[in-house]
Amino acid sequence: MLSSPALPALIPGPLAAEEAGVAPATIRKWVQLGHLRAAGKAGRAQLFRLEDVFAAERTARGRARTA
Repeated sequence: MLSSPALPALIPGPLAAEEAGVAPATIRKWVQLGHLRAAGKAGRAQLFRLEDVFAAERTARGRARTA
């Protein structure tokens, strides 16, 4: 039997911030700067893929080292 690939889990901004070890305001800033894009919405809350959050974190940390 073939199994379908698992859909990526979507998590709200505050949980994404906790997982990345940053403040929720940092997640919002990454969105404003275009480093991170919401993958969905639940009511007014933006939802993110965890892999996208970690990619944005790597980008932000890389820029901090070169600045």
